Amino acid sequence: MKKKRLYGLSLLLSILTLLIEAVIALIVAVVYGFTQESPNAGGGSALFIFFLPVLAVFGIAVAGALSVVLVFPTAWLSDVLGRRFGGREAWWWVPAVAAAVSFVPGVALSGGAGPAGIAVAWLLTTAAITVPALLWRSRRERIFGPVTLWGLVAVVLTAVVGGVGLATGVFPEYRPPAVTSADIVGRWSDGRGGTLTFTADGRVSAVGVGVDDADSDADADADADADADDSGLDSCTGQGTWTYEPGQGAWSQVVDVTVDLCTFDYWNVGGTESRPALYQYIGDPDSGNLYRLTRTSGDS
Repeated sequence: MKKKRLYGLSLLLSILTLLIEAVIALIVAVVYGFTQESPNAGGGSALFIFFLPVLAVFGIAVAGALSVVLVFPTAWLSDVLGRRFGGREAWWWVPAVAAAVSFVPGVALSGGAGPAGIAVAWLLTTAAITVPALLWRSRRERIFGPVTLWGLVAVVLTAVVGGVGLATGVFPEYRPPAVTSADIVGRWSDGRGGTLTFTADGRVSAVGVGVDDADSDADADADADADADDSGLDSCTGQGTWTYEPGQGAWSQVVDVTVDLCTFDYWNVGGTESRPALYQYIGDPDSGNLYRLTRTSGDS
């Protein structure tokens, strides 16, 4: 006689598994973020630690909802299909059903990244549902210990592999390109008509360059609608001067631009060696919203 499945235990087990998967995904995302061009890759806000309790409660609530909405239906339907077509429950029905259940969430998570992005998001979502759904089918009462232990091992191993990979260069960490004053000379464009043109004698010409309206002293009627975009930027046109400040390293190098009637913050250096960029934060730097200029082709 089969032992009755403990649904309360299965629910808690599913929540635990989803939380472990979320922590692993977070670690992978952080490591991946260090390898990508990002103005915040050099560090994070210490205030994040104060939000951990809130994030934990939120994570448990989300994991519970996902368990009820996705994991339980997957486990239940796989058992039904196994008995209907094979005469008994079979574990391999779980990934098959999970693939069907996760298609819509996978497409949504891909964010319109194209066929390849959809395929990856679908595969990862299927795997994320399959693991807790397989554990949901277990009738063992003492399963929390092994799942917790192996979950912690997986988390620690992921963190160690990521840290070692970054330290050894297996996962190349992003660094802004080291530039000189000569590299700044030329025309830089935002791709929407706004340009900054730097000359070797320290002069600069701005045409329709976006300025954060919170910091701008420009006349609201002067080209106000010329190149303003959806981020709430006003446009700036004028002549001025510029200087390059190398700072203490690649992360601290900036370009100081002074244009009449416009107030600019320092322009940070980003991009890559082959395609450097200048950028400013729009609003709160923690938001990650950037106004970005890149060298136009053919300028030197």
